[in-house]
Amino acid sequence: MPGTIHDFEAASIAGRPAHFASQRGRVLLVVNTASACGFTPQFKGLEQLWRDYGARGLVVVGFPSNEFGAQDPGSNDEIASFCEMNYGVSFPMMAKVQVNGAEAHPLWRWLKREAPGLLGSEAVKWNFTKFLVGRDGRVIKRYAPNEAPEALRGDIEAALAEPAPAA
Repeated sequence: MPGTIHDFEAASIAGRPAHFASQRGRVLLVVNTASACGFTPQFKGLEQLWRDYGARGLVVVGFPSNEFGAQDPGSNDEIASFCEMNYGVSFPMMAKVQVNGAEAHPLWRWLKREAPGLLGSEAVKWNFTKFLVGRDGRVIKRYAPNEAPEALRGDIEAALAEPAPAA
């Protein structure tokens, strides 16, 4: 059983391997995204967090998913273009994944187990569910889709204030 996010890898939206071990010592905000959702404007807030805190060690990581209302039906190239053109997204985006069910990406199975939702439910209920991961690679907190990125600043600053674990 994986112990930290550093035990996982995924494919970038461009199809290249992305090893989370390369993010040791950084704080991660992992988000399932969609291009045609009522919460899609959160891309702007996520990008602002990335710009404001990236130099201090925050990495925002978006994972497109089409499983909620079929709100991200495009190809990875189309999603990448949409995010960049409409919201100026420059933070890392991964290839489209499933976040629930038998086909859920292993990272998402782990995130949900580490930080269950309301009443202990592991399932991701909608697009823009967020997971804050500390410098040690462990999940700090899960946020509901309607929690705006701006509202996470206090938790992000606290996580960034923690010292990086010894290698």
